[in-house]
Amino acid sequence: MEFSQDSMVSKLILLFILEKMEMPLTEQSIVDICTSQNDWLNYMECKDVLYQLVEANFVYSLDGQAGEERFTVSYEGQSCLDHFYQKIEPKLREQIIDYIKNNRLHFKKSQEYVADYFKNSDGTYLLVLKIRSHTVNYPMFEIKIATPSRQTAIEACKKWRENAHLVYEQVYENLINFNAD
Repeated sequence: MEFSQDSMVSKLILLFILEKMEMPLTEQSIVDICTSQNDWLNYMECKDVLYQLVEANFVYSLDGQAGEERFTVSYEGQSCLDHFYQKIEPKLREQIIDYIKNNRLHFKKSQEYVADYFKNSDGTYLLVLKIRSHTVNYPMFEIKIATPSRQTAIEACKKWRENAHLVYEQVYENLINFNAD
């Protein structure tokens, strides 16, 4: 596969981002990182580069829950990046590393801590809270709670994204205690 100089650097930038993020990302997360949150690639270029990398087997996709596709670096992509990462300007590499350090948890939470609610026929709301795993195709943890109002459901969804790990930890410790007495 032959790349122009700019195209090659764009592909290396995307590989570098995926490698440093250390977790599969949705297409929307990739586009947000590269375009709207940073000006590393333009929208069309980002989408085009992503699918060219998939076609070249440098990036592969994982089927997530609810058909949500996630992308990560393949062995071939990692090998390519190892050989050519220096073609990305050092200043840009530092920007990417700093951005990822400061935002990795946000992306992890937005992709793995999922909250939604649905109105029941009796006027209450069903709150569905999940912790997804990027390694399996089903929720690692899921809880459904009836709430009295839409506002309560909305507030719980916001709290879930910040506290999911604490809730999971408490449930796990109380139900699956390996320190048998």
